[in-house]
Amino acid sequence: MLKFLRSLYLSSRLFYALFGISLLFLVSFWFSPLYPVTWILTAALVVILLAEIVLLYRENGMIAERILPEKFSNSDENIVQVSIRNRYNFPISTEVIDEIPVQFQKRDFLKKFLLPARGAYQFEYLLRPVQRGVYIFGNMNVFAATFLKLVKRRYVFNKDQEVKVYPSFIQMKKLDFLASDRKVPQYGLKKIRRIGHTMEFEQIKEYVRGDDVRTINWKASAKHSRLMVNQFQDEKAQPVYSIIDGGRLMKMPFEGLSLLDYAINSSLAFSNVALKKKDRVGFMAFSKNLDLFLKANSRYSQLNQIMELLYNLKTDFLDSDFGFLYSRIRKRVPNRSLLMLYTNFEHISSLKRQLPYLKAIAKKHLLVVIFFENTEVLKLTEEPANNLTESAHQVMAEQFVQDKKLMLSELQKHGIQAVLTKPKDLSTSSINKYLEIKARGLL
Repeated sequence: MLKFLRSLYLSSRLFYALFGISLLFLVSFWFSPLYPVTWILTAALVVILLAEIVLLYRENGMIAERILPEKFSNSDENIVQVSIRNRYNFPISTEVIDEIPVQFQKRDFLKKFLLPARGAYQFEYLLRPVQRGVYIFGNMNVFAATFLKLVKRRYVFNKDQEVKVYPSFIQMKKLDFLASDRKVPQYGLKKIRRIGHTMEFEQIKEYVRGDDVRTINWKASAKHSRLMVNQFQDEKAQPVYSIIDGGRLMKMPFEGLSLLDYAINSSLAFSNVALKKKDRVGFMAFSKNLDLFLKANSRYSQLNQIMELLYNLKTDFLDSDFGFLYSRIRKRVPNRSLLMLYTNFEHISSLKRQLPYLKAIAKKHLLVVIFFENTEVLKLTEEPANNLTESAHQVMAEQFVQDKKLMLSELQKHGIQAVLTKPKDLSTSSINKYLEIKARGLL
């Protein structure tokens, strides 16, 4: 009985009908012939109501399923599918209320449609998570009603369904084509001219504009009556590490996603491209107390290990210790390697405090410091100032923008490779830098 009462819902139509009958009873106080008619209408409403309840509860007439992917991709649109089947012998007015995980703060999900007798219906919706972790879906509530819609029967499906949100593997797949030497031009991706090469010969090909003239093969050119050049392969199996700063500055959010998550998504995409380029890929994360390390390896299963480490990576809200990073690199990375360091500096003085450690790391390794433009501050410099206060804010914002550019030149002045990028462009910027280093043979 309790289960029956919990699944039975009275609709607004029923309350409107009861209100109308009550009004008729009131009017019949002055117009008595209306009184028996009102009782007849009341009896008819009770009979129709009971008949509708019997029709809805005579059998379990609805089957529904929420179909979730194996895992969600952080910061991307993920598809959730819903499939519903009507087992009744008559059409059903259907309402679906899905209890979406609390992280989305979405409490207005409602889908209405009409299901024909013995018919089926499928639909899908998109969810964009902005933090990693386990997301728990609540009940998927399906309300069924006849065409009269006096009452509804609630069906509950897929209670407490879980899905894990991993770093952006969708973004990783989108940038996967960058591992190929033949790339389709795409916005944000630089065409890199090769100005150096290794001595690993690949083939002889026809000269095209931009090829290094030092690689011209004169014998082959004479034979084919046109310029031919030797083509060399990129050096392979080079150790490449993604290093993520897990300090408090990386918790800063932009467009709903923290800098830490931008770095995590980027390092996953970058590691995938580096593995496709046959390099050995490793991973490090550091802060005050955080110390994660995965030795560089060229096996493709390495990507799964990196993804699991990235999935569990969280900031400890403390200032990062670059001296600790230097000691760990010196101990754990004995051979010259490419180190892609994802970090952030908001003031030139903070960079200068860490510069001795960065210079020490760069003496033995090829260090690339990747840090972020503050897009909110940048946006402020582009808006017109309407009063003195806004002018003062704009001057301060421009000073912050100049400080970022000064940091970039300061790093480059000391022979440290550096990338200053907007958070949303981080993946393409870091991969472009890696491809540039490979093309120039710097490692």
